[in-house]
Amino acid sequence: MKKANTVAIVLLLGLGMLSPLYGTGSGESSSTAGTGAVTLVMGSWRADDVVQMNNLLAEYKKLKPNVTIQFRPTNPPDYNATLRLQLDSGTGPDLMYARSYAPGRELFSAGYFADCSGIPGVAQNFSAANLAPWQMPDGKAFAVPFAAVSHAVYYNKTIFQKEGLSIPQTWEDFLALCATLADKGYTPLANGVAEEWDILEVFYLGMLPNFIGGAKERAAYESGAKKLNDANFVASFQAAADAAKYLPKGFESVTYNDSQALFNTQQAVMFMDGSWTAGVYADAPFEWGLFAMPAPRGRATLITFHPDMAITYNKATKHPQECGEFLAWLASPEGAAIASKALPVGFFPMINAPIKLNDPHANEFLALNNGKDTDARFVWPKFLDLYAPMNEAVIKVLKGELTPQQAANNMETQAAALR
Repeated sequence: MKKANTVAIVLLLGLGMLSPLYGTGSGESSSTAGTGAVTLVMGSWRADDVVQMNNLLAEYKKLKPNVTIQFRPTNPPDYNATLRLQLDSGTGPDLMYARSYAPGRELFSAGYFADCSGIPGVAQNFSAANLAPWQMPDGKAFAVPFAAVSHAVYYNKTIFQKEGLSIPQTWEDFLALCATLADKGYTPLANGVAEEWDILEVFYLGMLPNFIGGAKERAAYESGAKKLNDANFVASFQAAADAAKYLPKGFESVTYNDSQALFNTQQAVMFMDGSWTAGVYADAPFEWGLFAMPAPRGRATLITFHPDMAITYNKATKHPQECGEFLAWLASPEGAAIASKALPVGFFPMINAPIKLNDPHANEFLALNNGKDTDARFVWPKFLDLYAPMNEAVIKVLKGELTPQQAANNMETQAAALR
């Protein structure tokens, strides 16, 4: 049952998945007889990154003129299901984006992802924490870490300056700020729930560590030493309920794109969101900035800094050497430096090497981590089967259909069945 639930839940995840039937190492990848030329196909859920990835792959081709890598992403919500169908039918890509934690481990266990442990640079150039999301329990690595994303509050600096407002240092200050904005006739927050995934991933899971703690405490909840209906977890749902009154009118029908538009057109002053959205506001007609989602008074502010993307290769590819060489390049400081320039704004290299980012807002996002503990999104490492029920609980709390205590009780009941 757990495996089936995990697959079903992963199909709901909003930030990622693959492309229609495009063959692979066992299908469409090719080499031209007599020339040594090889064409590889790379699958991804990042359909928005075609230009950037083509630039990256063009840089690699300068080093390996005989290797052409075709980037073929698909619609994000279809990636996991489509990729599995392709791999099952022997038409999967040669290279592909690998999800962190359970979804990636499942494909490695099924024999589809190659063992990347021996690729030069993998063991040497990434921290244990950055490797862990793409490792099996025995330590085998099934992908090369590529990029992480962060969570924060986008805010309209122009309006803050006009109204004499300052960045809140506590959750209580944040709610007071929202009340002040509402009293002045502004919509404080742009977030909506129509697409569901974003209100969980970037709103609730972004602020959750501030109420329950970081990685050590998360592990206690996973083991059962702490319960998901304790006072801290109830407080996290209460925080969501308290913020609900500051969402847009009719937030039940507000999509993720609507939220972006509300912030970009200054119809909402703040947006609790992820770093991947930073590029959307590159040409915004106002000054904007970022601040960390603040913790309640007396608690330390933590940052949800999530291991998002890694790249692996198909165990059945006809070109394992070329795939391995490309991944070794990504795992090198030189390759990572080039990749960092090709990554969209708001995606951060995970390699242990000094990487300079050119975009000021990307650096602003990273600066939020200074002096703060970070952790992955709560459900990813061990509780992915909680994704859908927690998503439902958050939305019902926001709508007033569940009390925070009821939501937390539901979560503990579900978690107990998974431990």
